[in-house]
Amino acid sequence: MSSLRPVDPLVPFVVEAGVLILDGGLATELEKAGFDLTNHLWSARLLKDAPEAILAVHRAYLEAGADCITAASYQASLPGFERVGLDERAAQALLRRSVELALQARDAFWSDPKNRVGRLRPLVAASVGPYGAFLANGAEYTGDYDLDEGGLVRFHRGRLRILEEAGADLLACETLPSAAEARALVSLLEERENTGAWLSFSCRDGERISDGTPFVEVVREIRGSRAVLAVGVNCTAPQHVEGLLRAAAGVTTKPLVAYPNSGEQYDARTKTWLGPSSGGDWAERGKAWHRAGARLIGGCCRTGPQHVNGLREALLGSGTRQGLELRPDGVGSGEP
Repeated sequence: MSSLRPVDPLVPFVVEAGVLILDGGLATELEKAGFDLTNHLWSARLLKDAPEAILAVHRAYLEAGADCITAASYQASLPGFERVGLDERAAQALLRRSVELALQARDAFWSDPKNRVGRLRPLVAASVGPYGAFLANGAEYTGDYDLDEGGLVRFHRGRLRILEEAGADLLACETLPSAAEARALVSLLEERENTGAWLSFSCRDGERISDGTPFVEVVREIRGSRAVLAVGVNCTAPQHVEGLLRAAAGVTTKPLVAYPNSGEQYDARTKTWLGPSSGGDWAERGKAWHRAGARLIGGCCRTGPQHVNGLREALLGSGTRQGLELRPDGVGSGEP
């Protein structure tokens, strides 16, 4: 394996702007548009049935100010598509389509000169959801898996290759509940030379990821990987995020990622979100996450374009520029 990595696409945002604004919940907006996503494929079903709806959500987030949109591949996997009757060729085509739709939305947005004013060209991240998303039983919030690390490597290998080759700027390995899954993904990323990734974890509280492993331990374990461009948390209750970020900042100088959910609780049986939101003022929370070290900031489930727009106004409208000092290879200056 070559020791060389591609140019880090996050650097212009982190260094020049001090922050990269992520998008919000894809499925949230699709459900608002009237789509029933209570199925094993969740939003990935619409890659086949209503790709124009996915395009519309991508466009809405770009117009709201997102610097990075995430492809609709979170719950898309070869075994998942095959489970609903698609053959391998069709399954691979839908995985590629998830990235192609995001690229199409980004390129159409960027082709309009007025959208370039005060903006860097937005990125496309291919979502790599956890094995728990394939199980569709809420395991991405528990880490209760029936595969060991080797099995997780085999599960993710094919989709990682397809998503990378589809042309995304980077991968988003997200909502990871398990230290073993993080190790499996890092080993696969290290095999490949063309695309880096951020890794973000679902966390049960202000100290531990969903399987109970201390967050600082998993951050410390992956901090030396040149393929991991950033690390952080997503789909975690917002009240836990600031403490998690500060803990991570103590053990790594990679850019940190924060895109929590609204604080509601996910019911895996009904596939619905229950209880009150604890999100509060998203823009103010975004400022706190930025002060705690986050440089990639957005929202996850139950957040939308209004949250993204609020973050952009709060973090970039006032000229925030607190970028990390990165070496040319994209790794923080204190990285071992």
